[in-house]
Amino acid sequence: MSRTHLSLFAALAVLAGSSGAALLAAPAGAATSSIPCSVDYKVQNQWDTGFTAAVTITNNAAAKSSWSLKWSYAGNQQVTSGWNAQITQSGAAVTVANESYNNTLASGGSVSFGFNGTYTGTNALPATFTLDGVTCNVDDGSGSSGGGTGGGGGDGGTGNRVDNPYAGTKGYVDPEWSAKAAAEPGGSRIANQSTAVWLDRIAAIDGVNGGMGLRAHLDEALKQKGSGNLVIQLVIYDLPGRDCAALASNGELGPNDLDKYKSQYIDPIATILADPKYAGLRIATVIEPDSLPNLVTNAGGTNTTTDACVIMKSNGNYEKGVSYALGKLGTIPNVYNYLDAGHHGWLGWDTNLGPSVQEFAKVATSNGASVNDVAGFIVNTANYGPVTEPNVKVTDTVNGQTVRQSKWVDWNQYVDEQSYALGLRDKLIAAGFDSGLGMLIDTSRDGWGGTARPTGPGPLTSVDAYVNGGRIDRRVHVGNWCNQSGAGLGQRPTAAPAAGVDAYVWVKPPGQSDGSSTAIPNDEGKGFDRMCDPTYGGNARNGNNPSGALPNAPLAGHWFSAQFQQLMQNAYPPLP
Repeated sequence: MSRTHLSLFAALAVLAGSSGAALLAAPAGAATSSIPCSVDYKVQNQWDTGFTAAVTITNNAAAKSSWSLKWSYAGNQQVTSGWNAQITQSGAAVTVANESYNNTLASGGSVSFGFNGTYTGTNALPATFTLDGVTCNVDDGSGSSGGGTGGGGGDGGTGNRVDNPYAGTKGYVDPEWSAKAAAEPGGSRIANQSTAVWLDRIAAIDGVNGGMGLRAHLDEALKQKGSGNLVIQLVIYDLPGRDCAALASNGELGPNDLDKYKSQYIDPIATILADPKYAGLRIATVIEPDSLPNLVTNAGGTNTTTDACVIMKSNGNYEKGVSYALGKLGTIPNVYNYLDAGHHGWLGWDTNLGPSVQEFAKVATSNGASVNDVAGFIVNTANYGPVTEPNVKVTDTVNGQTVRQSKWVDWNQYVDEQSYALGLRDKLIAAGFDSGLGMLIDTSRDGWGGTARPTGPGPLTSVDAYVNGGRIDRRVHVGNWCNQSGAGLGQRPTAAPAAGVDAYVWVKPPGQSDGSSTAIPNDEGKGFDRMCDPTYGGNARNGNNPSGALPNAPLAGHWFSAQFQQLMQNAYPPLP
């Protein structure tokens, strides 16, 4: 996929069901005013002597400028390492305080952190949580009820839309991806994670080379669902002239094949998803990664322009195709459309962000589509941008210079994906999208752990030294997108990790290549992009920097064992 930008030249569940699907739990009691605060504490992974936990706090009282959460264990659990918070433990008592970058907790807002721990015997849940001395998950007597640890709620399988389709659900585990992951040494540690199913050609609807088609995945999702709720993620990815600024992920349809896209791709998908058999599933669709951002940055008058993108902007088939997909799929009550919005290193400049919002609003209100057909937007799809940069804030200055003047940031308004997602969300709502708009962040490969991960800010000798020494994103350039060397698995799929964010998701299945590092003949319409060549010196879209790509990569979407092993090795949070 093209990941370019226009620079400013000028319950808890360890395993859920037999499938091992991870439970995505929303903060219990959120938006229930009689409960001053709620805490969702869930164990994401557990083994004989250790575990990984994720905690989300929701504040239903007055806004806070700092916060402190406390609980005590009934057993011998010991916190060994944590992230996104300062965690200390004395005996059984645990105290968690905010970091400087997440100290603010708005009324109705949420904040999340995680940690690794050890235990022997039984790893029981903490019974009581207090936020700044106030007991959470308990009704204060004003007449409402609710609250508690773990996830719950949902639509009960009725097919009625909920505010956040990821809340209180299992996530669908793709058996085909899971089997490949489990076959890798150490891969069983993550083979139970929920990943998206990519419908990247017409043949994928029925299944390619004997693989599972759409109905097979939905039938398997029903089995994994059981009596609870389950969300299955589908990537709708076969536009005419697909991915006009890259070659590795070009598609099967020509620039003018809009009618074929509608009748042979979107219509059959919509027919299957509308089958009453699947009404109890929550279906999250990621609509056409790369398409609309390419129209903003790569289709007009700059040295990032490509002829292919100019054609797609001129004929309007990206816009018409995306509008058609939104309108057609948006009529199905249990489908939640998330429109792709690039990433901070692509659209994070003011000159890109404003036009992008206008483009999104145009597409969502034309050719039969409505803003009501858009549940939210997704950022960082198949990309590598960290959720947060703990050591670098866009407001930092060094010797009187803002970090925006550094070569890496290059005057961008954002340095990470969550700030970009929430900034974009505000602008989208102002442009007419629903105030309940939810954002997704693809965290499948943005962990950047391992020995190269900085442990603190860079030196104050210069703004470049400060940024380069402290940034956890270790890419050569923020525009690099293909099979990046040094990358690691990011935060595991989690619902409602922050206010305005529906979920962290793994849309790009870890281990699937972004593109081949050399030309490989194929019948999938996929070309050779030099950004996937580790010997390539770059172009204007990545500041003429090396590609940073891994060698010996297969075609886009094919299994890349060496990359999968690297992702596990550099995972952050670390794998057990």
